[in-house]
Amino acid sequence: MAESESGEKTEEGSEKKTREAIERGNVPFSREASVFLSLGAMLAVSSLMLRSSVPALADALAHLFANPTRDPFATTADTLAIFRYAAEASMGFLLPILMILMAAGIVAGFAQGVPHLSLERIAPKWSKISPMSGFKRLLGRDGQVEFAKNVFKLVIVCGVCTLVLRSQGEATLESMFIEPAALGSLILGVSARLIAAALAAFTLLAVGDLLYSRIKWKRDLRMTKQELKDEHKELEGDPIVKAKRRSLAMERSRRRMMAAVPKATLVIANPTHYAIALRYVREEGGAPMVIAKGQDLVALKIREIAESHMIPVIEDKALARSMYDRVEISQMIPAEFFKAVAELIHFLQARSPRAVRPVGLKG
Repeated sequence: MAESESGEKTEEGSEKKTREAIERGNVPFSREASVFLSLGAMLAVSSLMLRSSVPALADALAHLFANPTRDPFATTADTLAIFRYAAEASMGFLLPILMILMAAGIVAGFAQGVPHLSLERIAPKWSKISPMSGFKRLLGRDGQVEFAKNVFKLVIVCGVCTLVLRSQGEATLESMFIEPAALGSLILGVSARLIAAALAAFTLLAVGDLLYSRIKWKRDLRMTKQELKDEHKELEGDPIVKAKRRSLAMERSRRRMMAAVPKATLVIANPTHYAIALRYVREEGGAPMVIAKGQDLVALKIREIAESHMIPVIEDKALARSMYDRVEISQMIPAEFFKAVAELIHFLQARSPRAVRPVGLKG
């Protein structure tokens, strides 16, 4: 039993451990989701290129094919000019794709969570270059999952290429006989179909990897029961944690108090600065009990809840202020307030029990 508590990580990671992991840059991230978004960006850019850059690129290729031996390409010394010409012709086509792919990678990172810059993540570690650690990662659960994903991607790529190229077989054969100017559009059209088919196939992989990355991240943050106990003891002396715990306790107490207001018999107000909710039921025995009280915004909220539940709200400035200072929540009122509260209860009994509008009794 003791071994299970100290060695098996069965508890969810604490808020402190999660915060420290994020500060170190350890956040859930799915590479496949980034690949999916990049493929989508490539498809969008390729579709736009069909009408813009492809004609210019095709003209450049046609010029190269049509002038293989003419100046300035006649000598070996002009080889650099050939490469420069090809690069300039391709730049208008490739540069937008590269920029879109870079932007897609950045967007994919932000979409999965706010990136955290941490030097610890890029600092050299022996465990990252150790052969033994590498073998353990390859043979472990994460290594097996990565291997399965890579096999799945290989099968997808091969299957998609086979299906698309088979469907475009006739067009591929005809490409040997078409004009060079039309070759670019044909190649780009087939490429767009390949990317679209791969994008559809990668959807399942991206969603699965996105979910797996979240599950793995939470699993890696799990703690043993002993670790939770030790962390709790360590945090006991932290003033920030104590203040947060007190704030949470006060908030829970305030919610419980507000939930009790509908059970009140009447509310005594002053008129907006203080509010005291009293409950008195003869059959329950005892003196009237304070079940809620508050100042300013809390007082207004008590009045709002009381009026929405048809509970009488009576304005008595002196009594409300005095009771607020003298009586705590869940306490019966002391004898000095018996007469004043009894008069209010008798006054309400003489009125319609559904009268809820504030009634001024005293200045």
